[in-house]
Amino acid sequence: MAQDFRNDLQRNIGTSDTTLITAGDFDAVIGIRCCNVTTSTIKVSVKIANSGNDFFIAKEVVVPPNSSIELIQGGAKIVLKNGDVLEAVSDTASSLDVVTSFIDTISS
Repeated sequence: MAQDFRNDLQRNIGTSDTTLITAGDFDAVIGIRCCNVTTSTIKVSVKIANSGNDFFIAKEVVVPPNSSIELIQGGAKIVLKNGDVLEAVSDTASSLDVVTSFIDTISS
């Protein structure tokens, strides 16, 4: 049963919501690393947008200068259903890089 492992790389995310993944048929997010690429502290939010509602994975998490945080660890997963949108935003312009790892369309 082969799985389709993928990643999404986003650079210089700022103060507008940025789409990381738009889910298809049940995708599993297996890693989200957020890196502050500035020399100042930033606040980072990552959420799932679903039918006009936001469900936060992390809300305004403080990331020190030139540091990163890992939002999914130790084998944890977040399943996204068709149409769910995983988004990231920072409180500072062009301050955030995000690497997202996921399995595209989980097989049964």
